[in-house]
Amino acid sequence: MGTDDLAAPLAEQLRARGLRLTPQRARVLAAVSALEHATPEAIGARLREEAGPGGSAPDTSTIYRTLELLESLGLVWHTHLGRGAPVYHASERPHLHVVCASCGEISSAAPDLLDEAAERLAAELGFTVDVGHVALSGTCRACRNRAAQETP
Repeated sequence: MGTDDLAAPLAEQLRARGLRLTPQRARVLAAVSALEHATPEAIGARLREEAGPGGSAPDTSTIYRTLELLESLGLVWHTHLGRGAPVYHASERPHLHVVCASCGEISSAAPDLLDEAAERLAAELGFTVDVGHVALSGTCRACRNRAAQETP
C-alpha cells in the first residue's frame, strides 16, 4: 500500500474530526504500514533514516501522540507482544499475532482460529476477546526444526 493509498482515508477521517493531515501524520502512518509490526522507537528510526542527514523527523513523544490519534481513528492497532513497548500495525483487518519465543519472529494469523476459544470464554466467563490485541507465544516451525536437527 503506497503513501497516497494511506493518506486519502487518513485525510478524510481527520477532516471529519476537524483536524488536518500533516506531513508527520502521513509519514507515521506510512512507516507503520511499511514496517508491519513496529515499536514507536522503530518507527522513529525509520523516519529519521528516511529524512537523511539534515532532514527532520518527529520526536518520540510526537510519534506516540500520532499513533494514539491514528488508533482512535481506527487506522492502526497496537499489540503487546510480551516485554517492551507495544508494536503497531495498520488495521486493514483484525488479526492475532503469533510470536516465536526463540527467534522473535512475528506472524499474523486469521482471527477465526480462536473462534472456539472465544466462544468458550464468552459462555463460561462472559469475556469478549479483542482479537486485534491477542498475541500468542510459542516456537515457530523453523526453530522447532532446528532444535530437532540439533538433538542427537
